[in-house]
Amino acid sequence: MALNSDYLKELITKAFPDADIDLKDLRGDNDHYALKIASSSFAGKTRVQQHQMVYAALEGRMGNELHALAIQTSTRQGAEN
Repeated sequence: MALNSDYLKELITKAFPDADIDLKDLRGDNDHYALKIASSSFAGKTRVQQHQMVYAALEGRMGNELHALAIQTSTRQGAEN
């Protein structure tokens, strides 16, 4: 089962209202995405913690409706973490 990109972006925006989000459907199948997200919520967090926060925003859909998500996180200021 696939996850529509609009709905995926809605879930992420709900969890990170201040985020700059760039979401790309890599195969056009609503199942393989690349996400670049910058949010002040990531400040002071490790990369693993940041990714865990993104997965939590997906409310259990990773591995179910969503097969693959390549994630690049950074703080709102643009500093790569």
